[in-house]
Amino acid sequence: MDRVRFGRALGIGTREAARALLKAADAATAPNPNPPAPRPAQPQPAPTRTPIQTAAQTVAQTTQKIRTTQTGVKLGARRFGEAVWGPVTKLSGVLWLEVTGVLFSLFVFAAAAALWSHRADLHAAGTPRQHYFAAVAMLVLFGYLTISSFVRAHRRSRR
Repeated sequence: MDRVRFGRALGIGTREAARALLKAADAATAPNPNPPAPRPAQPQPAPTRTPIQTAAQTVAQTTQKIRTTQTGVKLGARRFGEAVWGPVTKLSGVLWLEVTGVLFSLFVFAAAAALWSHRADLHAAGTPRQHYFAAVAMLVLFGYLTISSFVRAHRRSRR
């Protein structure tokens, strides 16, 4: 036998052996096509217990079921409350901030009107000048409160 024929035979044999090994591995990992028939269930003899043991176990099981149910009901009620009242409280908080912002803006407009009417009193001495500075202070304070109310309402509505 020459070397070429021997090499071909050896190569073909090696490939066939590799295929056989792959088929065997696939067959070993495949599920059983004919599962065994289930055996008929044999009745288990009832364990002999005293009535006190049986009642104590029943009470313990019932108590555990009640605790589980109570925990679930509490959790469900809390989540329901959050789902129903959460948006309402968010909306009422935003609405309250906007209403207070509008009320503060009324004071801003009153201070601006007073500032405009007392604009000539800046150069005067005494009480008229104090009215002018009081109007400036009122404008600054309520202007800040107005802007901060609307900014907080905007932030709260975006949460």
